[in-house]
Amino acid sequence: MVRIEFLGPIAKESLEMEATTLHDVAHKLSDDSEVKEWLSTCAVAVNDTLVSSLDTPLKSGDKVSLLPPVCGG
Repeated sequence: MVRIEFLGPIAKESLEMEATTLHDVAHKLSDDSEVKEWLSTCAVAVNDTLVSSLDTPLKSGDKVSLLPPVCGG
């Protein structure tokens, strides 16, 4: 199981799911209308390291964080 956490304005509780790659996570989250709109704009971190490929492998116990864009100055 991997833990998915949603940061910033994504108003959703963390969840756990079976996944072997980030592609699996994206596919499962695209079924959730609250999260789907964020998928194309969020940065993604696995165990606090930013990643860019949906082919990134995952193992049990990993933490996947969705980081929405922010404004600041």
